[in-house]
Amino acid sequence: METTPEMTMQLTIDCAHPQRMVEFWAEALGYVPEPPPAGHASWRAYWQDLGVPDVELPPGSGDLPESIIDPSGRGPRIWFQQVPESKTMKNRWHFDLKVGGGRGIPLETRIERVGAAAKRLVARGAVVLGIHDEPSMGHYAIAMQDPEGNEFDVV
Repeated sequence: METTPEMTMQLTIDCAHPQRMVEFWAEALGYVPEPPPAGHASWRAYWQDLGVPDVELPPGSGDLPESIIDPSGRGPRIWFQQVPESKTMKNRWHFDLKVGGGRGIPLETRIERVGAAAKRLVARGAVVLGIHDEPSMGHYAIAMQDPEGNEFDVV
């Protein structure tokens, strides 16, 4: 009987500055920069060992991590792929960073948690787009953008 290989998932995000995005999203998600594969001093050395031509590795490319991983191993690997074009329109997807604790937690506590997380992310380069404060529905969230303009919510 043939077995099916286990499926895994990687999220790839196009961006202009992978290292800045690695720093921001590692902080935002509680992830860590992914170390280079065993036996390689850097990602650049790894890519060169695979035969990727130097012209495809711009100066500095691969010297620092361009991906982040969940240290618990539960979440997907996220790779920040450098592309020449900039973001031009609203995302068709976004992260919801669930830091409030869910509806079982008093709304006041969730508001404090969401506000503290948003403040921490603003210090790392995020921008607040708006606040969704709907106490009659028990909902509070802050809409934000990462350093390259990708939208996400802190809930």
